[in-house]
Amino acid sequence: MQLQVASRKRAKIKLAFQGPSGSGKTYSSLLLAYGLCGDWSKIAVIDTENHSAELYSNLGQYNTMDIGAPYTPERYIEAIKLCENSGIQVIIIDSISHEWEGSGGILDIHSSMVGNSFTNWSKLTPRHNNFIQAILHSPCHIIGTIRSKQDYVLNEKNGKMIPEKVGLKGVTRDGLDYEMTIVFNIDIKNNVIANKDRTGLFTGKPEFKVTTETGKTILAWCNSGEEVTEVLISTEDRIKRCSTIQELLELYHKQTLSVQKEFASQFTQKRTLLVTTNQTISELPKPSTNGKHTHS
Repeated sequence: MQLQVASRKRAKIKLAFQGPSGSGKTYSSLLLAYGLCGDWSKIAVIDTENHSAELYSNLGQYNTMDIGAPYTPERYIEAIKLCENSGIQVIIIDSISHEWEGSGGILDIHSSMVGNSFTNWSKLTPRHNNFIQAILHSPCHIIGTIRSKQDYVLNEKNGKMIPEKVGLKGVTRDGLDYEMTIVFNIDIKNNVIANKDRTGLFTGKPEFKVTTETGKTILAWCNSGEEVTEVLISTEDRIKRCSTIQELLELYHKQTLSVQKEFASQFTQKRTLLVTTNQTISELPKPSTNGKHTHS
């Protein structure tokens, strides 16, 4: 442990557009993404909206990757890793909401599980957290779109409980907005206002429409910090550093299927070691030859 003078490091933006259907989340994301990198070929859209990202192909030759149900966290992670390995600089996840509420998403999986509801959440929460960590730790700029719907609360009025509108609520797990650097709320007229802004660039500013200049402004902020010297740690070393079964599981699920297969013996050996040292026992999926997980 040591104390050091606080300084902001260069960063990759993690940003979300939250708004109702038809508010221009995808279009605004593309404009902002181009401002961040200045090269359409370095932008990729992970499209869960039935090819909707292709509607704006007139803007430039950006990349798309269509994923359909089941919208598991692992499928999103695989898509993010593929973009990273392909040299993409800006990843647009359109939309994040499917991972939570879509077919095969977290809520759908939970509703189909048998047994104790609370215990089932203890199994699903790490999977959702792995998806969030894949976003936060990505070496790419990431823009996510989040669907929103009208939220209501019950208030007492004249002795009766009356539902009242309290604004729009994002369709994702509570707390996701806390992880993002910027969250823009966007309305049906394509106007945005910063709901959360750690950069300070948009705090207290009136609503506006996103352009490529918005992306350039954010990029300047990202590049204004100190350069970070990255220390690369091999997968084998990361496995060795795991001190609990939970850490080992989280590391395992962050990897692509090919990496899981390549290091299967190391994961198994580490699991055995942790079990024999009285760590909490939990099953670690083994990669199978057909690309599906099996359990030991």
